[in-house]
Amino acid sequence: MDELKGLVFTITHGSFVDGHGIRTTVFLKGCPLRCLWCCNPESQQVCPEIKYTQSECNGCGKCYNMCPVSAIGQSGGKAVIDRELCDGCGLCADVCYRGALARFAEWRTVDEVFENVYKDNNFYINSNGGVTIGGGEPTLQTGFSRALLDKLHGNGVHVAFDTCGYTESEEAFDLLKDADLLLYDLKGLDPEKHKENTGVDNRIIVENLKKLDGLGKEIIIRLPLIPGFTDDEQDIAAEIELIKSLKSVLRVDIIPYHDFARNKYEQLGRKYPFDMDLVHMTPAEDIRDRFIGAGIAAQIGG
Repeated sequence: MDELKGLVFTITHGSFVDGHGIRTTVFLKGCPLRCLWCCNPESQQVCPEIKYTQSECNGCGKCYNMCPVSAIGQSGGKAVIDRELCDGCGLCADVCYRGALARFAEWRTVDEVFENVYKDNNFYINSNGGVTIGGGEPTLQTGFSRALLDKLHGNGVHVAFDTCGYTESEEAFDLLKDADLLLYDLKGLDPEKHKENTGVDNRIIVENLKKLDGLGKEIIIRLPLIPGFTDDEQDIAAEIELIKSLKSVLRVDIIPYHDFARNKYEQLGRKYPFDMDLVHMTPAEDIRDRFIGAGIAAQIGG
């Protein structure tokens, strides 16, 4: 099982926002949702993708002949990628000494990831921290996540899962059940709006949340606050009532909208979904205070 590979798009050391204590967060590629406001668009596909930063390209042309599917051309002295043809093999990135072309993810074995994160074990011990497995959606790479979870647990490491909760797979649900802590996303409770905003109905998400709560799992609810999408008065009221009915929720983290991912969309050859400035449109403090007023521990950020 240690040779099992997962598609990892980044590993972040020294995080204070992904669970208790100091944590290392492993971001796995692939997600069943397509949230309009996704801040990690490189996490959505369960396949390698190429990051292209056009401003770093000097038009040397080394990548043109290297591409086995002829997905790279030239325009205005810069490389141009045909995303329909590109299979993400990464050979172009191997010859791009400027770093204009790079992989957005790499296949890594369980051992490789474990060795990378376990070197922080002293920080976990001293801060009551651990490893958080996120994405994307970590339950989508079920086999890899299971093997990594078991190896971390076998070495005494606390493991959190950052999840959207959208799974009907017994194996995937067991992953959530066996984690020490769940960072559980709620992106609105109106089923039709949820499908418009994320591409999926929220019935499974809410059902899984209630089941996990019934098992006594430690849960931190994460609410992305997206003006015009998730800040509706009725949605907030419904979320308060749902969370009040649960027994295992430690607190609610309200995650304000930001546009830090704008350059990632450009690097993927995709249009950023929002033209207007949404950053300052909804005061997160007001929403936080509503949860606190209802007797629910809440904070802004992770």
